Amino acid sequence: MMQPVAGQAGRAASVTGAMVIAAALLLPVSAHAQAQNGLSNLFGGIFSGSNPAPSQAAPSPGGAPTGALPWSGEDGASGHPLMTAAAIREAAGNFGNCVAGMWPDAARRGITQENFRRFTAGLSPDLRIMDLMDSQPEFTKSIWDYLDILVNENRLAKGREVLAKYKAQFDATEKATGVDRYIIASIWGIESNYSTQMGDRSVLQSTATLACIGRRQAYFKDEFLSALEIVNRGDLRPEQMRGSWAGAFGPTQFMPTAFKRFAVDGDGDGRRDVVDNPTDLIASTANNLKKDGWQAGQTWGFEVVVPRGFNYMLADRAKAMTIAQWEKLGLKRPTGQPFPYPAEKAYLLAPAGAQGPGFLMLQNYRVIMKYNPAEAYALAIGHFADRLRGGQPFVQPWPRQERELSRSERLELQQLLAQRGFYKGTPDGQFGGQTREALRNFQASVGAPADGFASSDVLDRLRGR
Repeated sequence: MMQPVAGQAGRAASVTGAMVIAAALLLPVSAHAQAQNGLSNLFGGIFSGSNPAPSQAAPSPGGAPTGALPWSGEDGASGHPLMTAAAIREAAGNFGNCVAGMWPDAARRGITQENFRRFTAGLSPDLRIMDLMDSQPEFTKSIWDYLDILVNENRLAKGREVLAKYKAQFDATEKATGVDRYIIASIWGIESNYSTQMGDRSVLQSTATLACIGRRQAYFKDEFLSALEIVNRGDLRPEQMRGSWAGAFGPTQFMPTAFKRFAVDGDGDGRRDVVDNPTDLIASTANNLKKDGWQAGQTWGFEVVVPRGFNYMLADRAKAMTIAQWEKLGLKRPTGQPFPYPAEKAYLLAPAGAQGPGFLMLQNYRVIMKYNPAEAYALAIGHFADRLRGGQPFVQPWPRQERELSRSERLELQQLLAQRGFYKGTPDGQFGGQTREALRNFQASVGAPADGFASSDVLDRLRGR
C-alpha cells in the first residue's frame, strides 16, 4: 500500500511543497482540473493568472492545516459580488443553515440521514480558501522554467521505482484498458510527486465551504454532495479525503465528481480506494483516460522544427491537418526520424512562439488536456512519460533570454490591443485564447511572426517604441 504524505494545496490554484501547474497554457482551468493541486497548477500562474498557494503544514482536527494563514478579510481580486468581504462574512454566518439545507439533495443521492449528520457535524467554513480562490500573482514563470522543475532526474528516478514496484498492476491495467503505463506514472508523478504532496485540507470542509460561500457555489455543491456519496458508500473514509483547497485528493488528484465517473475497484475488494490502494489508483486513472478517448498504442505528439517564415496563424487547435500535410509545409522532427503515422491528424502548438520548439499534437494529447485543460500541463505529462520510457530531452532550445511579463504588463498589453481594435474582451491580465488571437492579428499587421507569444518586444511594439 502507498503511504500518503500530506503537503500540497489545490488543482485550480495552488502549489505543492514546491509548486503546481494547473491552468492552461493561455487557457482557463476547467472541470476535472478545477481544483487540483499537484504540480499541475504550476502553469496556472504562468498563463491564466492563478496563484500557487503556499504548501501546507500538518492538518488540524477541524480540517484546515495547522499553521495555515487566516483569511485576509479583504475583497477578492475577481471583483465578483459574492467575493466581497461583506458577502463572504454574511455567507459564513449562514454556513450551518446552508449545509443543513443540502439534506434533501443528499437524500435523493442515497445518503442516509445518519451519515449526513455524522459527516457534516462539526464542519466550519475555511475562509482562507476565499483568498486562494481569487489570488492573482504579479509575477509568473516561463514554461521552460516549469518544465525544468517538473521533469527532473529525481522525479524520473522515483517514477522508475514506482513502475518497477507496481509492475503487475501496470501490466494488468495496460492490458485491460490500452492506456500507456508511462502516462499513468507521469500523471502520478506530476500531480503529487508520487504521493508525497497530495494536499492536507479536509475535502468535505473545503467543498462545503465553496458550496456555501463565494462565486462558484453551484459547481462546488455538486462536488460536496459527491464527496458525501463517496464516504456514505464506504469507498473512502473522511480522513483519507484530504487534498487541495478546492477538493482534489489522492495521488492523481481526483475531484469528487471525477471519482464518481471514473473510479473503479481494481482488486475486487468492494471499495474504490484511489488514495491508499495502488491497484485501484492505477486502474481508475487509466479508466479516466480511456473513457476520455485514449487511443491505445499511440503517442501524444512529436517535437518538430518549424521552418523560418512559417505562417503561425496555422498554429491553432482548430486547424488540425494530417502529419503528411504538415510535412509538406516544411515541418520535420529535429532528430530526422520519420513520422510513424503520416495519416494521423495533429495540430501545431508553439508555446514559445517562433523562438522555441514546435509540437504536433495528436488525439492522446487532447485526452490529457481533458484530464487538465492546460496545454503546458499536457506537454509536461507527455514529455515526462517519454523520459520514463527512456526517451531524450527536447532537442531544440527554449528562448531562455525572454522574461515573463508581470501582471501589470499583461493588463497593459491587453489594453493596448483593445485600443487598436484587436482585443474585444475585458482586460484582466489573464491570457486566454482571445488574447492570443488578438496578439497574432496584431503581429501579422506589423509584419512580425504571428505566433501569439507575449514577449517584452511585442509589448514595446504596442507601446510604439
